[in-house]
Amino acid sequence: MRVLMPLPDRDFDVTEVAVPWRVLSDAGHQVLFATERQGTVPAADPRLLTGVLFGQLGAVPAVRGLYEELTKAPEFSATAAWAEVDPAGFDGLLLPGGHAPGMRQYLGSPVLRDQVAGFWQLGRPVGAICHGVLVLARTRDPATGRSVLAGCRTTCLPKYMERSAYLATGWRLGRYYRTYPAYVEDEVKASLHDPRAQFVRGPVTLSARGTATDDTPAFTVEDGRYLSARWPGDAYLFARRFSEMLAVSSGGGGLPGR
Repeated sequence: MRVLMPLPDRDFDVTEVAVPWRVLSDAGHQVLFATERQGTVPAADPRLLTGVLFGQLGAVPAVRGLYEELTKAPEFSATAAWAEVDPAGFDGLLLPGGHAPGMRQYLGSPVLRDQVAGFWQLGRPVGAICHGVLVLARTRDPATGRSVLAGCRTTCLPKYMERSAYLATGWRLGRYYRTYPAYVEDEVKASLHDPRAQFVRGPVTLSARGTATDDTPAFTVEDGRYLSARWPGDAYLFARRFSEMLAVSSGGGGLPGR
């Protein structure tokens, strides 16, 4: 199965890209990357590789190792251009997140949103994690003019997480953890028909992360062919469940849409 993962030129979240790439590749899927311009070699948020503050809050060592493997993979440097991608050529779409300023290129792109809208219409598996859910919240269904998420159950980066990270680091890093004036959760909820019924915040956590062998702290929301997750701590579970969705979809008949 071919999975498309669009990326900005820089500042994406290390864990939310490297972990799904590794899990999906190990499951036999082909992950292909796209950037705004063909051939761009993207780069993760460097602070997440070295530690955001005093060596803390970044990607764990095992994930940094996965990212090093990813940077050496041929598919990572053979990026397609967002505008040139044919959505019908892919079996799944995965939208990772990140919060640093370079993410705005990806989160705010009308070109990328047009391509995502085209893929959404195909009824194939779509996964989004953390800020990646914003891409879907901002993507309009051409038939209704509403967000493609309008009728879906979803999670995303919870407001309490975004606020806590900002308050803990703002004295040193300014608005590094505040990508936009609006919180991710608020914008995603505004895209839904009934936020109280459709938005699922998940259990409260600030540090416990899922790992390659333990999904206990992790959380995802699945609604038909759409899968969402909150933050890097959900990345392993998110990737495994997305791989399962691809397998079901390939078995015939696809997954129910919204």
